Amino acid sequence: MKNTAVLLLSTPIPLARKGAVAAITQFLVTRNGSILHADDHVDSSRGMFLSRLEWDLDGFDIPISSFEEHFRPLAEQYRINYHLAPTDYRPKVVILVSGYDHCLADLLYRYSTGELECYVVMIVSNHSKAQPLAEFHGVPFHLLTKPQDKRESEREMLELIGQDVDLIVLARYMQILSPEFVGQYLLRIINVHHSFLPAFVGAKPYHQAFERGVKLIGATSHYVTATLDEGPIIEQDVVRVSHRDTVDDMLRKGRDLEKIVLARAVRWHLENRILVYQNKTVVFS
Repeated sequence: MKNTAVLLLSTPIPLARKGAVAAITQFLVTRNGSILHADDHVDSSRGMFLSRLEWDLDGFDIPISSFEEHFRPLAEQYRINYHLAPTDYRPKVVILVSGYDHCLADLLYRYSTGELECYVVMIVSNHSKAQPLAEFHGVPFHLLTKPQDKRESEREMLELIGQDVDLIVLARYMQILSPEFVGQYLLRIINVHHSFLPAFVGAKPYHQAFERGVKLIGATSHYVTATLDEGPIIEQDVVRVSHRDTVDDMLRKGRDLEKIVLARAVRWHLENRILVYQNKTVVFS
């Protein structure tokens, strides 16, 4: 594990030009913080300066637990919104899944090989199909007691998951979560939609794409918000299709995309590379 910290931040462009960037850099350097990576983005249309800074904590004068106390005056002066993340922390992840388990299988493989640096603390499902996969990887599995009762299922999940979780991954969990449930985990739920959003929202997007005669199909990973399929988009990818492809061909090609797109989004979130602002994201390299 690296002994570093990541600071994701945003500030209005005029304040960035009036010294915010220099002040942040000086704050870290004067406290023996050796900056390892710095990645900036300016969104002129939204008037925002956005940045990701990673620095070495070896020799850093401020205990990471006291960082906010020391940084707050600077943040208030330059109206900086920020998120601090020590990289030696392994986030706690819960995966929700339904009958399609291809995304779950891919995530668990990447988890077992160490590509996804986290703790998968539980898999929750409204189908029993995923249980052998969970047991193979040594991850606790919970089958919802009343999967047909949405309200009861969400109550059960809230009791199971609680608030001590950093990320919930919807690995093709084919239930619409209520605004009340989503509100408990704001910007902590990542979904993969089997469509190149905003095209073909809702159910059976590949069937919709087939009927429309498209030449490209895609998959989208995004944060879940109260508005269905309209959360901040993290990653998308596409593959070509032709008039020779059947719906089953599209489903097969789409499943390959879904696995890749979801895994990228989860990894970037775990590595603190995603900054969300105004229902958009910047994904830093």
